[in-house]
Amino acid sequence: MTANQSQTLRLSDLSARKPTRFALTPGAEERAAIAADLGILGIEGLSFRGALTPRGRTDWALEADLAARVVQPCVVTTDPVTTDIAEKVARSYVADLPDVDAEEVEMPEDDSIEPLPATLDLAGVMAEALALALPLYPRAPGAEFAAIDHAAPGVDALTDESVKPFAGLSDILKKAPGKDD
Repeated sequence: MTANQSQTLRLSDLSARKPTRFALTPGAEERAAIAADLGILGIEGLSFRGALTPRGRTDWALEADLAARVVQPCVVTTDPVTTDIAEKVARSYVADLPDVDAEEVEMPEDDSIEPLPATLDLAGVMAEALALALPLYPRAPGAEFAAIDHAAPGVDALTDESVKPFAGLSDILKKAPGKDD
């Protein structure tokens, strides 16, 4: 499957005996739309290649490689930061996954398990995997947070150095009754 072919697969139409291979390489307009959806500055390159393999009579396993070059704003300076992403993507689509109606649910050990859909949107899986792989706090090289002092006039501002929770503990222990120093 290439990027020109359909990105949505009806699982019942796929071969139940061999893997279905796919390769998505969105064009500039599609990458711009994904970047807008993710709230980032841009996506310079993006590919999603892998296979959808039958597991038993009804279940499917998706294994793919996600490669991208994304541009995000620096959390300190808001300057553009370019990051290369290379991630392995694995999803298991299971037919007999129990429905969850309870208020509290225990998380399964395998977080790649999902309910079996009738159709699988490969572009949606690609966008989700990219969203999960994005750096949370991209920082430009050399960008540092500046120290900000907030205090009333005439009062020294608290800093990490001036506030040490156990700094006075040794003085208190020395003054404790019954201590022979």
